[in-house]
Amino acid sequence: MTAARHGDAVGDGRYGEAVFRPEQAGEGERVDFGALAYDDITMARLRALGVGPGWHCLDVGAGTGTVSRRLLEEAGVASVLAVDRDTRFLDARPTPGLDVLEADITDPQSVPGRFSLVHARFVLMHLPARDRVLGTLTELVAPGGLLMLSDAVDLTSDLTPGTPYSTAMRAMWQGLRDTIGTDVSWVPSYPRLLRGAGLVSVAAEIRVPPLTPGSPLSRFWADTWERSRAAMLATGLVDDAAVDAAVRYLGSDDCAALSAGMLTAWGRRPRESR
Repeated sequence: MTAARHGDAVGDGRYGEAVFRPEQAGEGERVDFGALAYDDITMARLRALGVGPGWHCLDVGAGTGTVSRRLLEEAGVASVLAVDRDTRFLDARPTPGLDVLEADITDPQSVPGRFSLVHARFVLMHLPARDRVLGTLTELVAPGGLLMLSDAVDLTSDLTPGTPYSTAMRAMWQGLRDTIGTDVSWVPSYPRLLRGAGLVSVAAEIRVPPLTPGSPLSRFWADTWERSRAAMLATGLVDDAAVDAAVRYLGSDDCAALSAGMLTAWGRRPRESR
């Protein structure tokens, strides 16, 4: 089956069930490898946007809670509500000022209140109901507050030289789309979507951490491929040998590739109600 034909399929599975199950050994470590690669970027942007003392924050899809805790410990915010569909990693490390809520953000009534900051990273890209969820997140921002979204931007294309890495990445994106509906093609539209949702002072940036052998980011992608291997194989774009070759490539000095970028977009809710 060609990639083009396969791309028409959109899976109806769910993140954390069909793939990336939190009960699977090592899943928390995989998430933490991603945090080591991206948290500094996230925190630098949040500080630049003025997030700090007195802010009441909502961290959606909080994972292991690294951003939530850094908001409290480094930015000195007043409180953080960390939300995830499975909170076992959050519950394992209680932190003063950090409230934990097990909830499904696709339910618009799942999170009470409004917040100075609503933050979601690597969440909407996995949700087929992303337009509705974006509306929910916007409504959770208090007047004058900030919405900040981050998701992946695929930097592999038909013009990218063929390497074990680029082959595996194409299979991963297709496999996740077929399995759970992941779609990063719409992520560059974030600024327009935030403006369309009524937010102001909208802007965006893309950051691409380097891929180096043994780095947290390289280990994150290797672990991600292992956990999505069945979905990748089902695309017909790779076989087990190709995935194994890509993992070896990431850990070798031969690796010369761009990781997926992280696009971060933000906007503020007007102080006057819409």
